[in-house]
Amino acid sequence: MGDVVCLVLGSFSVIFSSFRQFGLRRRVSQFAVLAALSACMAIALGGCSRLRPKPAAQYVYVTAKQTFLRDRVAAVSNRTATVENGDKLQVLERGRRFVRVQTAKGETGWIDEKVVATQDIFDQFEGLKQKHKDDPAVASAVVRDEVYLHAAPGRETERFYRLTEGEKLKLLTRATLPKPLPPGMRAVAKAAPAAAVKGAKVQPPVPDAPPPPAMEDWWLVRDSKGDTGWLLSRLMDVDAPDSITRYAEGQRIVGAYILTTLNDPEAEQDDKNIPIYVTVMSPYKAGLLYDFDQVRVFTWSLKKHRYETGFRDKNIKGYLPVTIKMAPDPYGKSPTATTPAPTFSYKVLSDQAGPVIPDPVTGAIVPGKSLLKTYRLESNLVRRVIQPGTPTGGEARPEPQAEKKKAAAKAQRKR
Repeated sequence: MGDVVCLVLGSFSVIFSSFRQFGLRRRVSQFAVLAALSACMAIALGGCSRLRPKPAAQYVYVTAKQTFLRDRVAAVSNRTATVENGDKLQVLERGRRFVRVQTAKGETGWIDEKVVATQDIFDQFEGLKQKHKDDPAVASAVVRDEVYLHAAPGRETERFYRLTEGEKLKLLTRATLPKPLPPGMRAVAKAAPAAAVKGAKVQPPVPDAPPPPAMEDWWLVRDSKGDTGWLLSRLMDVDAPDSITRYAEGQRIVGAYILTTLNDPEAEQDDKNIPIYVTVMSPYKAGLLYDFDQVRVFTWSLKKHRYETGFRDKNIKGYLPVTIKMAPDPYGKSPTATTPAPTFSYKVLSDQAGPVIPDPVTGAIVPGKSLLKTYRLESNLVRRVIQPGTPTGGEARPEPQAEKKKAAAKAQRKR
């Protein structure tokens, strides 16, 4: 653009100098030429402005459940449009605390910047969605209330998608992090040691080891729309039927999986095909270095028409996922050896594994050496299946086993 202006001005200077040599009698022609030059200069400047690239469009995304656009930023304004969570809005103008936007329908108005997310935040959630779109679900859950998904585990991380109460979720992986202290407790925790040292006249006693920090669990989840993010575990419940949750015995059901179904014509339920469940449970405690410490199989009694515990494996450090499949008897000893039967498998921590330490940044839990345990359901009996070549060894236990129980187990195996 600068080169064009210099060229026009230079040409104008040359022509003007030449006209001065002809005198005043040709002033009319001079004025005509000057007018033509002015028109040329205007056209050149206009052409330069058209060559200037347009700025890229900017977008923001609605984080509120529902809100409105207003025609002006004032105490009294008119609503121009209604927008909902996740809507994409084009930025037209930025104010001090508000943004003038345009919807996909062409509606325009001002919106508070506190209820919108930037393109960077949207890209973080889109990256999570693409990265984990093929991850298998290890359990199912239901949202208790309206909650937000976070871009990373932690209460201070960015949030975007808002889930409605009762939304079905697929659980992908768990992370555990220290629970943040309330703002008032943070100030007290920082001021107390300083005040104690300042007012002390004698050397304070050596304090005991500080108690471990309170922990909280986060789950990477995927909703029915495929949106992915992190959610605090206490804001959702594992999707398990009431018919088996009543037998949880004070433990939390981490996952409930249908192993097979059994037809009971005399059952009280409308559906006579009763599901047989494999459940994994854990204490109501966050920050555990394992996913579950007990496995129970709930079989159905055709005589009593109710669920009964057909199998229990407890005091273990188990890890998701639980694999369910149909498989034949690998030993070939049963009458139905070639007939596939319901089989489930899960991993437990070996007693030869090192300490399990969560990642201090991501909270990810990666166990060390583990053992695969496989069981087969035959009628209402659950039988252990040990594949050839399966490594053997002891299992890590959350609670130490009594020597009497170990001796009794050895005596039982000898029989």
